[in-house]
Amino acid sequence: MDFSKNIQENIQSMNQALDVTSNFDVVYRTLTIGGRTACAYFIDGFTKDEVLLKVFQVWGSIKPEDMPADAHGFSKQYVPYGEVGLVNDSDAMIVQLLTGISCIFIDGYDSCLTLDCRTYPARGVSEPEKDKVMRGSRDGFVETLIFNTALIRRRIRDPKLTMEILSAGESSHTDIAVCYMKGRVDEQMLSMIKKRIQNIQVDALTMNQESLAECLYPSKWYNPFPKFKFSERPDTAAASILEGNIIILVDNSPAAMILPSSVFDIIEEADDYYFPPVTGTYLRLSRMVISILTLFLTPTWLLLMQNPHVLPPWLEFIQLSEEPYVPLFFQLMILEFAIDGLRLAAINTPSMLTTPLSVIAGIVLGEYSVKSGWFNSETMLYMAFVTVANYSQASFELGYALKFMRMLLLILTALFNYWGFAAGVALSLCSIVFNKTIAGKSYIYPLIPFKWSELKKRFFRGRLPHKQKE
Repeated sequence: MDFSKNIQENIQSMNQALDVTSNFDVVYRTLTIGGRTACAYFIDGFTKDEVLLKVFQVWGSIKPEDMPADAHGFSKQYVPYGEVGLVNDSDAMIVQLLTGISCIFIDGYDSCLTLDCRTYPARGVSEPEKDKVMRGSRDGFVETLIFNTALIRRRIRDPKLTMEILSAGESSHTDIAVCYMKGRVDEQMLSMIKKRIQNIQVDALTMNQESLAECLYPSKWYNPFPKFKFSERPDTAAASILEGNIIILVDNSPAAMILPSSVFDIIEEADDYYFPPVTGTYLRLSRMVISILTLFLTPTWLLLMQNPHVLPPWLEFIQLSEEPYVPLFFQLMILEFAIDGLRLAAINTPSMLTTPLSVIAGIVLGEYSVKSGWFNSETMLYMAFVTVANYSQASFELGYALKFMRMLLLILTALFNYWGFAAGVALSLCSIVFNKTIAGKSYIYPLIPFKWSELKKRFFRGRLPHKQKE
């Protein structure tokens, strides 16, 4: 609906649409500008009061004969502020107002003047808890979108860096920033991503990027391997943009979504590049090997315990030292669920109690569970390794995908012995090999299709490319 030149009509319609009598934080104030009645709307807590005060002081000195004929002339002549706009549609104005933009009506003008003097409650850009590095930057993304884009701009001072703003959600109108480098990004994939975001039909992105990810790529639910890489580090996001990837930032979320992402992209970490090539290569290969061990260690041990006659003499030490009271399969499955229970308990435990409760859990659940006969010490050892090794890579999604595949391997091995183990390995490989990225490419590129020059970069960290001035 378009605005009227009669300010009383505009005030009446806005007060009704915004329900100002019920919403205490929707503030409106009438004032006089150049002998004309004006009304300012803003959200309490979202506006820099000192900026509005200075602007109102300037407007208080305007004489009636100096008032321009239209709102455009007024904004150019009497608004001493940088981020100024004009809105003619009431629906668009309400959306902007609810995002924190101040809106001003002036009698005789059929446009609404907008001042972007927003301020959002925000925490410091401290290093994220999950994406820590041994060396490198110590800043991280926060829940405010404009802060996150600034952290990327600080690292890439190139006019080719483009950040387009979109929105999704009929009720939430959540801001979504699509960041990429012109000339390096896959234009076809970029067009597809933007089209999918614009066509999203949801009421709100309740879970921020997870809601957006499920709308962008409604993948098959039975394949647990992640289709996206998430990072809370601005240096990782900036490096991905320079490599030609697309970064999606969602307001109210401290994580960047990196597209497209293969399994090799998800395994990579910033520490691989903050150390010399030899050290970076060692860290990367160690992470890959440990990830494979977390998948196959306990199922392989269970298979060998079910068939002790195939053990060579040099591996006889892995046999059980005591006769189990509970079958090994049930021991391993109980521990798989118990570890997740402890993880959930740790998340919800107050920080002041974390240390004493950890000691109690380590002593009681560790030592006495073995003495009571519920678990063998070998079972506890291997599950402890698997649990700790899961944190060798930063992706929660990949860690749980490996966990689900490991549990499937355990079930099949317990039921069908050799054939079950072989079937579990085949299913795990198929779930990776036949997986696709959002761009429709192979999830394990450059293994399939094979490309040695790219594969070498995935396994071995080479020297960073550089140019010398002539």
